[in-house]
Amino acid sequence: MLRFSFMPRRRQLLLGAMASLVSACRPVAVLNAVIPTRQLSVYTSIAYGALPRQALDVYVPKNTAKSPLPVVLFFYGGSWDSGNKQDYLFVAEALCSQGFVVVIADYRVYPAVTFPALMQDPASALNWVINHIAQYQGDPNRLFLLGHSAGAHLATLLSMDAHYLAAVGLTTHVVRGVIGLAGPYDFLPLKTDRLKAIFVSQLEAERAQPIRYASPHAPPMFLLAGLQDDTVWPRNSLRLGQAITEQGGAVTVKTYPRYHHIDMVAKLAKPLRGQSSLLQDIVRWMREQGA
Repeated sequence: MLRFSFMPRRRQLLLGAMASLVSACRPVAVLNAVIPTRQLSVYTSIAYGALPRQALDVYVPKNTAKSPLPVVLFFYGGSWDSGNKQDYLFVAEALCSQGFVVVIADYRVYPAVTFPALMQDPASALNWVINHIAQYQGDPNRLFLLGHSAGAHLATLLSMDAHYLAAVGLTTHVVRGVIGLAGPYDFLPLKTDRLKAIFVSQLEAERAQPIRYASPHAPPMFLLAGLQDDTVWPRNSLRLGQAITEQGGAVTVKTYPRYHHIDMVAKLAKPLRGQSSLLQDIVRWMREQGA
């Protein structure tokens, strides 16, 4: 331990980030502090609507071929009541390092909105990407949705229940594929007052379940879950995968025996990637879908 004082500054920061992840004091800010950004062009707080949280950030890898690049639109988690796009620089860096343009969108959360209004901003953000991402070297014809936790719920429901995209003049065919990390897809009954307030009524709660819309018509899906996750039980991914398979849809499910809920996004970060296959599993699947 005495050797720590002689370690390179980058190594000290890495250890500090990992220590902060174990304690619970603002770990994301510490983690992002050690994420390299020199290979990224970053465009922040671009409005896709008139309200303060209707804004997104675009990350473009530098020194890439001039041909359009595949695009990932990422929705973060936060129990539908919290979250900030700037906290997910580490996700953007991970995917940009693999040749993707990355968009991270803020969206209105509870109590500003409840379900189904929760779905309006994700749909509007996707509409912005389709219409504008070519200006940032992105290919709107190779667009993927990626979400973690509540963000995975938004991404899957957006691509499975067609009426949210229909409201902004789109169809689910604009999405090449969907990746859900530790998502809640089959989470009835609602067990907390907070969730009951967000989803308003039993009828709306039932309409909010992605598993209800399993069909052969949704975009291909890649559902990933950590078997040590006690925040969103992995059975959500297993059940949705089974339901899509039974309906003749395209789905791949992968589980990680030692991963907890936060691991399913944190392992994308460069300092924590280590021996994890999470990033490469995601990238490989997207390339199989035509990225």
